[in-house]
Amino acid sequence: METLLKETVSYLKSKGIETPAVGIVLGTGLGGLVSEIDIITAIDYDNIPHFPISTVESHHGKLIYGTIRNKKVLVMQGRFHYYEGYNMKEITFPIRVMKLLGIENLLISNAAGAINLTYKKSSLMLITDHINLYPDNPLIGKNMDDFGPRFPDMSEAYSKKLNNTLRGIANEKSIQLHEGVYVPVSGPNLETKAEYRMIRLLGGDAVGMSTVPEVIVANHMGLPCCAISVLTDECDPENLESVDITDILAAAAIAEPQLTTLYTELIEKL
Repeated sequence: METLLKETVSYLKSKGIETPAVGIVLGTGLGGLVSEIDIITAIDYDNIPHFPISTVESHHGKLIYGTIRNKKVLVMQGRFHYYEGYNMKEITFPIRVMKLLGIENLLISNAAGAINLTYKKSSLMLITDHINLYPDNPLIGKNMDDFGPRFPDMSEAYSKKLNNTLRGIANEKSIQLHEGVYVPVSGPNLETKAEYRMIRLLGGDAVGMSTVPEVIVANHMGLPCCAISVLTDECDPENLESVDITDILAAAAIAEPQLTTLYTELIEKL
């Protein structure tokens, strides 16, 4: 793994990517932040040595380097998912690459279903904690001692500093920002009524299919991170309606400008 990481980092540096301050992972239907970037270079994933290739139609599959509010950023326009057949080390490989390139904070977004029925479709939820229901973990296997400890602490998985700053921005900009616990499942199918009831009983406020592997690896490396879910459907098991990807993308598009505002302002304050 270490050799592959070095080769990828060396390639990206040869393309002019140097000392980005902030890494960003954009989720399903959430590519709007790209319009805020003064792009220096953009590289398709399939041209980057050892990078997986995004197979999800709504994920563009580009690594974008540029500036937002005069801060250098490195943006994953499209992420990798367990349900695509990748293992957890492949999914989180780009996070380790971004850390080696110099990022100091990691900002993550995703599309998720609202388990908390007081949270409505096309609103935003700041993730304050998670319950990991994946059947795998990116840290299983020999520990990468140069990156972090064998048993990394997760008592503050999501940075208090970043979350407090986001709360302040939301207040300043009059953006409704719910808070809650995110629960990842493997997917790609959406959940059954009984599964939604289970997730609610466990204490989950939103359910999705991403984010937590990246957060685990960020914590392993001592990399502060935050994550915001765009709630794209309401998971009421007593009144459950069929949802498809076009509905999810449409709901994400409504909330996307507010997400872009929150992260753009956050980057300026870092």
